[in-house]
Amino acid sequence: MRGKWAQGIEPRKFYWVIKDSLAICERPGGFGESHRSVRRQEEVIWIRQNNFDVVVSLLANDDNIKAYESQGVRWVQMPFGGAEEGLTRLTALFTRLNSLLDDNPRVLLHREELGDQICGLIAAYLLWRELVPTGPRAIEVVEQLLEKQIGSDGREIVELIEIESQSNS
Repeated sequence: MRGKWAQGIEPRKFYWVIKDSLAICERPGGFGESHRSVRRQEEVIWIRQNNFDVVVSLLANDDNIKAYESQGVRWVQMPFGGAEEGLTRLTALFTRLNSLLDDNPRVLLHREELGDQICGLIAAYLLWRELVPTGPRAIEVVEQLLEKQIGSDGREIVELIEIESQSNS
């Protein structure tokens, strides 16, 4: 491949959460009926060309894993289903994400779509890392970043961390 096609295409709904360190996006190639394998390949090429050290999939299934492997993109699977998984699961996920960020300067995190679960997860992570002082502020920061409102499912995830941080104070 030559020219612009050799660079791939940016994944849909790509956002830097922590500039040049942690980014999020929709699942490369899309999801459901809008999924296209050619688009997935082009987006995975873009991920590789933009020097992401690891892609973290929050999906329970192994969709896209072969595409990452075929393009030489390192991946980690950390399934996450939402607040109902509880605080212990959430803090374990954050601990692992922190470890990945310590070892890899550029991490890309995705779910099927940028819905409440990943938005709430990111807001909760910012609170857990103490990059923002409160749950409401974490939600506000992520809503401004993504230009979308976080619904009740996402807010429940943030609430888990907020309750923990208040009990540790």
